[in-house]
Amino acid sequence: MQPVSATRSRETLPGTEQDTEPFERLLEASRRELTGYCYRMLGAASEAEDAVQETMIKAWSRRESFAGESSLRTWLFRIAHNVCVDMLRSPQRRARPMDLGPSTRTADAVLGAPLTEGVFVQPIPDERVIDPSGDPAAVAEARDTIRLAFIAALQHLPPLQRSALILCEVLRWSAAEVAALLDVTTASINSALQRARRTMAHHEPTAHMPLEDPAHKDLLAKYLRAFEAYDMDVLVSLLRDDVVLSMPPFDLWLRGPADVRAWFVGEGSVCEGGRLIPLAINGSGGFANYHLVEPGLWEPFAIQVIETDGERIVGHHNFLYPEMFEAFGLPLVIDERETVVKD
Repeated sequence: MQPVSATRSRETLPGTEQDTEPFERLLEASRRELTGYCYRMLGAASEAEDAVQETMIKAWSRRESFAGESSLRTWLFRIAHNVCVDMLRSPQRRARPMDLGPSTRTADAVLGAPLTEGVFVQPIPDERVIDPSGDPAAVAEARDTIRLAFIAALQHLPPLQRSALILCEVLRWSAAEVAALLDVTTASINSALQRARRTMAHHEPTAHMPLEDPAHKDLLAKYLRAFEAYDMDVLVSLLRDDVVLSMPPFDLWLRGPADVRAWFVGEGSVCEGGRLIPLAINGSGGFANYHLVEPGLWEPFAIQVIETDGERIVGHHNFLYPEMFEAFGLPLVIDERETVVKD
């Protein structure tokens, strides 16, 4: 999704003289932008898509009541905002493992029981919320607003502040437009923005090098080769001294190359022999990690989000939710057993 100003023109619905395309097409054209808004509000791809689907259903059922007093875009966002607020009634805010407690040394690490999915900020493929064919500068800016740390920071904001920040500073709506959408005063939006900015300043994400930068692409290519070869010497050489390893749905997280290495050669050695498929996810490089289950056969294991500063890996986040593979449109198996037999 690119930061864009709110549409001010009035669209009309099917059945009027000015109608130019089916209402369903107008709704579908809004899906990516609405998904981006709902994802930033809710912190999980699955919840964002549920919210957008409910928004579409409500919009369709209420299409006769749309009076054209605002743009169709504003009308849809008002519905989406109300859906998200209803979904945010739970006192539990989504977070990252690093937000829940201190790091653990590998020697003392115990995975424990997995926590429920609702505890953690969850990943989302870039293409669901960003138009990658847009202006490169705008795409890079948009990617910064879906990074895991940014999404986690947003969860610290109450709904009004969260919505005001997303609409004004990500989607570039004016304070007056947001006030009209949320049915509050412009002064209250400006006040909410000031409070939101103060809170966000305490959770400032680490700077990242754009995905398009050659150095970034080279680093990810080196990581892929090292991981699939399970060459820990090379892999560790790619890590920054303060690198973080996390593994939702577990709240355990590790810090530093020595502990990351110890994990991968210890309990994490189940990853040896795995295969990776590159992904653009949460504004970062990422991979679908498939576990080897027998020669020539790999099955879904984890979605990896690899955060870098361009020269080193600073975050190695593993979402151990195999069910995400189907939701993300990824293969449910890598099967090369026929090739193995022939060899």
